Amino acid sequence: MTNPFDLGGQVAIVTGANTGIGQSIALALAAAGADIAAVGRTPAEETVAKARALGRKAEIVSADLSTIEPVQRVVDETIAKLGRLDILVNNAGIIRRADSVDFTEEDWDAVIDTNLKSVFFLCQAAGRHMIARHEKEGGNGRIINIASMLTFQGGIRVPSYTASKSGIGGLTKLLANEWAAKGVTVNAIAPGYIATNNTTALRADEARNRSILERIPAGRWGDPEDLGGAAVFLASRAAGYVNGHVLAVDGGWLAR
Repeated sequence: MTNPFDLGGQVAIVTGANTGIGQSIALALAAAGADIAAVGRTPAEETVAKARALGRKAEIVSADLSTIEPVQRVVDETIAKLGRLDILVNNAGIIRRADSVDFTEEDWDAVIDTNLKSVFFLCQAAGRHMIARHEKEGGNGRIINIASMLTFQGGIRVPSYTASKSGIGGLTKLLANEWAAKGVTVNAIAPGYIATNNTTALRADEARNRSILERIPAGRWGDPEDLGGAAVFLASRAAGYVNGHVLAVDGGWLAR
């Protein structure tokens, strides 16, 4: 019996692949056999080097996803460099913090444009390719969006981030409904409180850090590496009948 988690011969786009969650997911996919297109504003040189050390092909695709201008090029460049596209992981995202009464239009638009608008249009570009290939020669596509605990909860002082991640949950379900019969699964991973650049401010606030840790049954902040297994699962044949699901990887936070 072949390994249902084997991603050998497949190609994955991972956005925001230079550090943190994106890097960990890219390397987990590479360890499972996938070649990697590492997408982001900052060249993911370390990620590419580590993926190649695992025996995979890996290429940098430079793109600023604060606008949708580079979206089609990301897909086209990936196929040109690596020969195909099977998996898309929409990880790139930003966060802005301020009281809602003081929140600016600039901070609202910046977060929504990166975290939601560009995600949809990258799903669209990848989905068109995956659906056309499925209709022509069979095969499947896998799209994995990165959601958040704030897909389920409100949070505080991050109105545009909460709106964007709530939107990711809805978008994931909508695309799953439209594309399930066309060979493409669309799911999301909702990380809990993970030690990354986005959570530096929370971890630096002693009171907030303590209250968060007290709520997490696992008793610790998550590591970016904790997301890798979930990504491999959702990208693999093992998850072929999993669609429209938002998988929480949160140390038990939502169960509290």
